[in-house]
Amino acid sequence: MSHSPARPHAPVRLYRTPKSGHCHRVQLMLSLLAIPYETVDLDMAKGAHKAPDYLKISPLGQVPVIDDGGFTLSDSNAIITYLAQRYGDAGQWTGRDPFEKAEVQRWLSIAAGEIARGPAAARLVTLFGASLDHEGAKAIAKTLLGMMEAHLGGREWLAAGRPTLADIAAYSYVAHAPEGGVSLADAPSVRAWLARVEALANFVGMARSPDLA
Repeated sequence: MSHSPARPHAPVRLYRTPKSGHCHRVQLMLSLLAIPYETVDLDMAKGAHKAPDYLKISPLGQVPVIDDGGFTLSDSNAIITYLAQRYGDAGQWTGRDPFEKAEVQRWLSIAAGEIARGPAAARLVTLFGASLDHEGAKAIAKTLLGMMEAHLGGREWLAAGRPTLADIAAYSYVAHAPEGGVSLADAPSVRAWLARVEALANFVGMARSPDLA
């Protein structure tokens, strides 16, 4: 008996800022699962993310947030996990056995750790003038890319023999690392992996800025 994923009764509302990789990973997941959605772009420069009404759905004043028929959720990794569990083939995206599940979780942790502190932080400095250690972030990114290059040698995807949440969580900031001054020139396996993600049906990209690498 085939599994028919649930569908939302109304488009999922995604509160975002267009050049945020955290927001993009949620938009990418929505698109890959063909979930109807609408975006609400917040003017964070004017403090829209700190407005009282917004803080009711995102107590930490962060993006992204989704509103799925009155159910609101923040944190990009939590959101993509929810979307996969509710509207997709959960095993396909989160892992079909303990080994795959552990690998997916490891990459979600890397997305929240080294990816956030490396390519994402470097990009925050160059695009948004964030007061962060740019050279330190680039060094973390270089180490990360070296690890990913070795990991992807001989394999197509990060955590299993197919795309999983690991690939969705890692894609956005790695793909846009050159915008933060982090080159992908010495990472051919990483570039090939990025191209495979971009070839997925219903792929949607993030707004690009000039590369600085």
